[in-house]
Amino acid sequence: MTVKVAVIYYSATGAVHALAQAVAEGAAAAGAEVRLRRVAELAPDSAIDQNPLWRRHTDAAAALAQASVEDLAWADAFAFGTPTRFGAPAAQLKQFIDQAGGLWRDGGLADKPVTAFTSAFNRHGGSEATILSLANVFYHWGALIVPPGFTDPVVYAAGGNPYGTSSTGEGPDAAVLEAARYQGRRLAEITIRLLEGGRLDGTAADGGGARETAVGATSQTA
Repeated sequence: MTVKVAVIYYSATGAVHALAQAVAEGAAAAGAEVRLRRVAELAPDSAIDQNPLWRRHTDAAAALAQASVEDLAWADAFAFGTPTRFGAPAAQLKQFIDQAGGLWRDGGLADKPVTAFTSAFNRHGGSEATILSLANVFYHWGALIVPPGFTDPVVYAAGGNPYGTSSTGEGPDAAVLEAARYQGRRLAEITIRLLEGGRLDGTAADGGGARETAVGATSQTA
């Protein structure tokens, strides 16, 4: 069966953009229909212009499709990418996620597989903390976190991050990009297995309406 995967990311200098493309390639290789979407840039030009790599990527990415909450509603699974900012996701990605409150209240984010990836300039720059911080959002959504784990040799070759693919320095090398492709493929394959067996609450894969109504009713009476 064909599943729909949304790869949604923020990238300042292009490292996370490269990872996002690789994740999307991996999901597509598993047969998924993929939407690759960047979130809006929030930083002022005065900040962007201080880093030539940031300015270069911002200009190059201007024509790329921008993410919307509708992409979350459309997708059967998500992959989120962000640079690490002091061990937490970038404000640009968090601002996008904060727009999904209505979809969350309606149950539109529950039971959907999700994974995350990141990049930091320094080897110990907070990559694992950033992915774990994003997981706090996924817990609230009731999403199903799909980490790469130590499930394939490519994870070890890329540095051995079981939480999600991460790169260091100015951009991912070939081993890290291969790990990102594997992460996207794994997300798509697990989503296929989940939907072929029906959702976790026992409804058919295309029939979550009753559960969503119940979730919405609960949120209105809380």
